[in-house]
Amino acid sequence: VQLQASGGGLVQAGGSLRLSCAASGRSFSRYPVGWFRQAPGQEREFVAGINWSGGSTSYRDSVKGRFTISRDNAKNAVYLQMNSLRPEDTAVYYCAVAVRTWVPTTTSSYDYWGQGTQVTVSS
Repeated sequence: VQLQASGGGLVQAGGSLRLSCAASGRSFSRYPVGWFRQAPGQEREFVAGINWSGGSTSYRDSVKGRFTISRDNAKNAVYLQMNSLRPEDTAVYYCAVAVRTWVPTTTSSYDYWGQGTQVTVSS
């Protein structure tokens, strides 16, 4: 599986961005996908995850109610809609696929990673 993240950019606090993760590989639709982020000097952290069907999602507490993860298996894509952005959301965002039957929240549980896309939120 190869992943390509896009959609990052510079936005003011309170604004919105929609990240996309495009995947290649027939098995993409069988596995959960996660979004992670990494700010300078910090460890990569789980942001949101979605199971293979889209019927189950998981979020870190600080983004609940603001971010929404979704997927379109027909298009081999996963999205992260980010609303009410805050300066502390500034980071490089990565999408990843886990060869699992559940939605993991740890980086070590993910097997395939895309390159990151920069999100910068100005105050």
